[in-house]
Amino acid sequence: MKRRQFIRSVSAGALGIGFLPLLKHPLFAAQLPRPQAVWVENGEPEELLSRALKEYGGLQRFIKKGDEVVVKPNIGWDRPPELAATTNPQLVGAIVRACFKAGAKKVKVFDRTCNNPRRCYRSSQIEEYAKRAGAKVEQIRRNRFKPLKINGRVIDQWPIYSEYLTADKVINVPIAKHHSLARVTLGLKNLMGVMGDNRGLIHNNFEEKLTDIDGKILPTLTIIDAYRILTANGPVGGNPKDVKLTKTLILSDCTVSADYLALSLFGLTLDDVPHIKRAYEKGLAKYNRKNLIVRKIRLG
Repeated sequence: MKRRQFIRSVSAGALGIGFLPLLKHPLFAAQLPRPQAVWVENGEPEELLSRALKEYGGLQRFIKKGDEVVVKPNIGWDRPPELAATTNPQLVGAIVRACFKAGAKKVKVFDRTCNNPRRCYRSSQIEEYAKRAGAKVEQIRRNRFKPLKINGRVIDQWPIYSEYLTADKVINVPIAKHHSLARVTLGLKNLMGVMGDNRGLIHNNFEEKLTDIDGKILPTLTIIDAYRILTANGPVGGNPKDVKLTKTLILSDCTVSADYLALSLFGLTLDDVPHIKRAYEKGLAKYNRKNLIVRKIRLG
């Protein structure tokens, strides 16, 4: 069966989002405004990524020849991909390949894990898939965190992983999942994986501290892995009954916008998730959520 494109136009509703229809005729497609985010569903990880990048103008919009790129997935837990505690390894591998195709000279993949790093890198299968795609995969080294001036409302400075800071481009690849403290962990919270020091201190007055730091380290692109989502008992999970197969990917060059879109996967609104709401209040979003231009596509 050939892949069909369906036309779906959802006006600003509960989320206040306008979804652009995807039209078959190239003349009409050329006249559509460039999306600020893309939502693709009903495909395998590589298919979802390929289509999302195509609709967003290609990865070459962001990555230039010779760039050193960091791909930052969630590798935090000693869990297999099926339990949806870590980013889908097939997606990570596909992103690495896409970076090289766009001209990247080097691609690095790393994360500061919560469980034993070796076990996390292996169990998640991210190390295997990323290396196979040509990435340099290394565990976080404590001596590579450097103080970064934040000048935030409550955070003056915080150590950030130096290889994240020195990269030409950064692609943030969180998995969409429940979190017992933050309600959900998406793009903004995934950046904690490049923060040093005692991260437990961030959990006190969480939305203020996280958005203070994130405001200084926002990535080039955020790609939310929602192929499988963890609906309860996050962030570590462990029960297959908590995993939902949604076969979805959300892509934007605005982390806050991507996170906002992903709330609908969990039936949440902005008021339910204080750290995302606070990010909007602090002006961390590139786009206005009330007229966010989203292209939504269903494959198959």
